[in-house]
Amino acid sequence: MANLVIVESPAKAKTIQKYLGKDYEVIASMGHVRDLPKSRLGVDIENDFTPEYIDIKGKGDVLKALKNGAKKKERVYLATDPDREGEAISWHLSNLLGLDVEQANRVTFNEITKSGIRHGMENPRAIDINLVNAQQARRILDRIVGYKLSPFLWKKVKKGLSAGRVQSVVVKLIVDREREINAFTQEEYWTIDAKMSASGSRKQFPAKLHSRVGEKEKTVISNKEQADAILKDLEGKDYVVTSVKRGVRKKSPTPPFTTSTLQQEASRKLGFQARRTMKAAQELYEGVEVEELGAVGLISYMRTDSLRVSDEAVKAASDFISARYGKEYLPDEPRVFKSKSNAQDGHEAIRPTMPDLVPEKVKGSLTSDQYKLYKLIWDRFIASQMANALLDTVNAEITAGDYIFKASGFTVKFDGYTVVYEESKENGEEKQAALPAFDENDVLKLAAIEGVQHFTQPPARYTEASLIKTLEENGIGRPSTYVPTLTTVLSRDYVERDGKALKPTALGEITNQLMEEQFKDIVNVEFTANMENNLDMIEEGKENWKHTLNGFYKDFADNLEQAAVNMEGVRLKVPDEETDVVCDLCGRNMVIKSGRFGKFLACPGFPECKNTKKLVQDTGGICPKCGGKVIAKKSKKGRGFYGCETYPNCDFTTWDKPQAEKCPKCGSTLFRKMGRGALIHCLKEGCDYTQAVKKKDDDEA
Repeated sequence: MANLVIVESPAKAKTIQKYLGKDYEVIASMGHVRDLPKSRLGVDIENDFTPEYIDIKGKGDVLKALKNGAKKKERVYLATDPDREGEAISWHLSNLLGLDVEQANRVTFNEITKSGIRHGMENPRAIDINLVNAQQARRILDRIVGYKLSPFLWKKVKKGLSAGRVQSVVVKLIVDREREINAFTQEEYWTIDAKMSASGSRKQFPAKLHSRVGEKEKTVISNKEQADAILKDLEGKDYVVTSVKRGVRKKSPTPPFTTSTLQQEASRKLGFQARRTMKAAQELYEGVEVEELGAVGLISYMRTDSLRVSDEAVKAASDFISARYGKEYLPDEPRVFKSKSNAQDGHEAIRPTMPDLVPEKVKGSLTSDQYKLYKLIWDRFIASQMANALLDTVNAEITAGDYIFKASGFTVKFDGYTVVYEESKENGEEKQAALPAFDENDVLKLAAIEGVQHFTQPPARYTEASLIKTLEENGIGRPSTYVPTLTTVLSRDYVERDGKALKPTALGEITNQLMEEQFKDIVNVEFTANMENNLDMIEEGKENWKHTLNGFYKDFADNLEQAAVNMEGVRLKVPDEETDVVCDLCGRNMVIKSGRFGKFLACPGFPECKNTKKLVQDTGGICPKCGGKVIAKKSKKGRGFYGCETYPNCDFTTWDKPQAEKCPKCGSTLFRKMGRGALIHCLKEGCDYTQAVKKKDDDEA
């Protein structure tokens, strides 16, 4: 073996070794090998921000194997991931192994397939120092903010806190949304909803009151009295079709996935958290053992914000579509999707490496998560290269007395790309069906009409999907940073999950308040986005990285000094969350505290009363075995389940979620079975009651 190839992970090494053969040895660096020290700043600010890199603790054996391997080989190739972090790892490896950084020994693989690896090995290049400098600038920026600002938070709020350049903005976004929700004033409004049918048809269709005759503006109905008055006006009136507009609407497919859109869609369609999505995507990229194919990477590189697709991939998709669905399912011209202006175009969009490898063929070789994600990526990519769907649309106006109702619907004329994939709908988006046949001047039969009360709703809390979308739209962070940032704000207890929603904790709100008052730039969306643009400019060789750091640090240091003066002698208290659990010893209502092992109940009378209790989450459900409370629990692996509070006296446990409604047959708590075959059922022994899950409930679960 005359050549050594160094990659980041053993899985990737195994796949690449298969394709390169006996003339190559492929070994893994196991990620980064050098970094800034954990115990100190590690950046010489006075000496042009010179970083002090050290070997990462615990990497001794890996480094020894790398050095020994490099000594024995004629040629060393650095094949770490094709992004800033990967470039930096190759640069560190080059320095550690005594390689010439200007030598053409850097290879990158957009996909871990035979052709992808051959293309990478045939096109080695020198390490891109601009990419390295962009990574260094980001690392040093984050280190300066973390090491300079975190101790300030320890003094003024609580020990153990951390601040981050991007995480602080994320917390602010979540806090700001919570403020909007709390400030929201609910307003009542009504709609007049009718059900009608055409002459000779038994099929009913919905129509809604839109406006008065002669008025363009939609009629606003503020209360029941107004609604009742309109309903009275409509009594005995004929419902006459006064306008029918028919047309054909084109529906175009969505582009293939970027990192951000993959995380969003996997959240909506699969219920995956971003971390789970990226774990499965990494595995699919690095290579899995597929029956009859061996180890192969099934998707292209999964950290990208580009929508570009190679000509070869487009042709392969077109050939597959033509053979499987017919030429009528191909667009007139191959589709080209335009990336955002600030997208890094070094990689393609996320796509299957072999478009003809349908998900069903590999299902038996993949884990459940790998299969679901591969199918999502495959479906979306194939659909993106297919013809538009065509819809025959009908929009009708129906006049009754002084009022105009509107109804609309469609039928599918040509299914096009939707035969493979449709993007998930946001909750609350109305679906339309076909309208029955009718023409102008037809008199329709009114089946039912009613006034329906509604209330305006506050903005929804962020979910992972909507937060990632907002970060991307505002240019905050990059594809590789979304998951670690979310992980950090959750693990630091600034933010917590409430189902799928993200809400700030009391600690998050207090810390954000301090940051807003004393460090406005750090939590400013525009400032953070501009810094990301500066990092992109460094990557493109248009900006000096040390100049960028210097420009940031001068203002930051002044800000930090002024904040110390402003808050001298001040310490902010994080308000305790009071519960209705009464202290056994002194009768006070206990509060929720956070400790090394998570949250617990404590008496607010400390130090006079030192009583503490385990914190349990009451679901409101009643145990079907003994009548005790059903509480939320976690397994050793962190998976949530539900059980009786009287355990071990009662051994009732279930994965199914307790519901607010009671069983109509026996009065016990109903439970919702999640996932495939979802249903609501009674777990009381001897009771067999079940009911289907409503679509709305399914979306909100």
